[in-house]
Formats: sequence, C-alpha cells, structure tokens
Amino acid sequence: MLMRTDPFRELDRLTQQLMGPGTWSRPSAMPMDAYREGDEYVVAFDLPGVTADAIDIDVERNMLTVKAERRPVAKADDVQMELSERPLGAFSRQIVLADTLDTERIEADYEAGVLTLRIPIAERAKPRKISIGVGTGRKEISG
Repeated sequence: MLMRTDPFRELDRLTQQLMGPGTWSRPSAMPMDAYREGDEYVVAFDLPGVTADAIDIDVERNMLTVKAERRPVAKADDVQMELSERPLGAFSRQIVLADTLDTERIEADYEAGVLTLRIPIAERAKPRKISIGVGTGRKEISG
C-alpha cells in the first residue's frame, strides 16, 4: 500500500552527514517505520527534540509530505558549546500512498518525539462477499 520513492536513501544519508544539517530547500531525511495494523496503515517518524508546531503534514492527491524543523535551543551568552551531535535544521519525507487508502481520514499524533500517522484503508478496497441470486426457472428465448 505504501511505495518507497527514494531508492538512494542510504547514499543521501551519508551525503547529509558530510554536508551538515538540512535546510528547507535541501531537507534531511527522517527515519520512519510503516506497517499495517488491522484496517489501517501506521507510519511512525522519529522526530526527537522537534516541537509539534514545527511539524507540517500535507496530502496532495496520493502524495503525503511531512516536514519538520529542529531549532537550536536558546542559550545564555556565557554558555560555550563543547559537543553538538544532534542534527538541527529541516527534515522532510514524502511517501506515495496507494489509491486504496483513505487520505480524507488520516489521523496524526505526536508523543515522546514520535509522529504517528494512521491511514485507514478505503471501504472500496476492503474485501467483501458477493451474494449470488438464484433465478426462478428457465427462460426460453423465441425468435
């Protein structure tokens, strides 16, 4: 139901480590998990240190786009940074959703640095039983 759109993700990850944090014009990728749970797909993005108001979720047709920005923590003037390994900047991920998913009813929840999207499977895509009608008898065609 979900299709991966970035076959060079590992190469991008290595490049981003060398080039530094992402910007809105060149965002870094964010790690995610995607799985099916009953009649919905669940997509979870790791966004530790990102505030909920810094996350933007858009759906256009069947393209889901998640953007987030981790901003630096305000520090006093007398603070000197000794080590900084947590990436700052913009993060983005796009996922192509299958037509069988109901993009009108996506639910988003953000807790403990994890953004969780629940995307229900559309009713038209669920398996259903077709009943067979039994005729009352034979019909003769005359010509």
